[in-house]
Amino acid sequence: MSVGPGAPLMEVVEYTDPMCPWAWGSDPAFRRLRTALDGRVRWRRAYAVLFDDEDDPAPDPAAETAHYARYVEEITAHTRAPRAARLSRVAASSWPSSLVAAAAELQGPDVADRALRRLRESVFVLGEPADTMEAAVSATRGVQGLDPVRLRSDAGSPGVLERVRADRAEARRPVPEVLSVRSGSPHPGAAKETFDGGYRYALPTLLLRTPSGRRVVPGWRPYAAYAAAVDELCAGLLDGSPALSPSEALERHRSLTGPERHLLAAGAWPPAGAVPLDTANGPLWLHPDERSVHPADLPGLP
Repeated sequence: MSVGPGAPLMEVVEYTDPMCPWAWGSDPAFRRLRTALDGRVRWRRAYAVLFDDEDDPAPDPAAETAHYARYVEEITAHTRAPRAARLSRVAASSWPSSLVAAAAELQGPDVADRALRRLRESVFVLGEPADTMEAAVSATRGVQGLDPVRLRSDAGSPGVLERVRADRAEARRPVPEVLSVRSGSPHPGAAKETFDGGYRYALPTLLLRTPSGRRVVPGWRPYAAYAAAVDELCAGLLDGSPALSPSEALERHRSLTGPERHLLAAGAWPPAGAVPLDTANGPLWLHPDERSVHPADLPGLP
């Protein structure tokens, strides 16, 4: 990692996928970390393509869906993240949602964060994975600050396709530290073996790099594990500002899960106007402006 004048002291690479249930469960810790490092690091997402177009179709889609739904239920029992009461199917492909998420980054980090969150909510809150280009674009409808015409154009562009292809390849070149991992986490994050005999990062994994070294934090971990890795590499880099108020947190993030409201906000809950969306594992709280644009079937404004 080279550092020029005025360059951030640290690069954070987040290996992820919009359709990954462990990544969905890591949103609270990652949102807090991104807030605490805002403007101090270069944070880059690399889309690993969890559900690849090269995967063989399931011989019994209904049985596969039931099995995967139980898998997600087990994961959310650990992460306490919301889950859909009914999953319509297992995602056929991660490519459309990854392309849309990457395209949204061209419209700025706040827009990118909100668009990626909507893509995650499509499967883990609504039970309808955004696994086609039309569904992925539709999932981002009404995202604050998003230009939908530009998003659709960029998502279909050669540049964004090449970027996600590069992300996928990078995720299949894990650092040696993750080939064997010891941890008490239910998802320790050891690299996954691929069909061609190689490896890819378990999702999610954070790789932190400075000119003097690196730390890797794989799998599902508490916020303290990420904060410790940052401090080991660059003491004092984390912002020690107090937590946002509930209304400020909802204004910034637009939707909050139960774990997020405890980790990201301090004060009486819920804030005025917050819209609860029930799931099979606790509510998702929406900003009031999301009520008329969110893909969830919500009552209209009076």
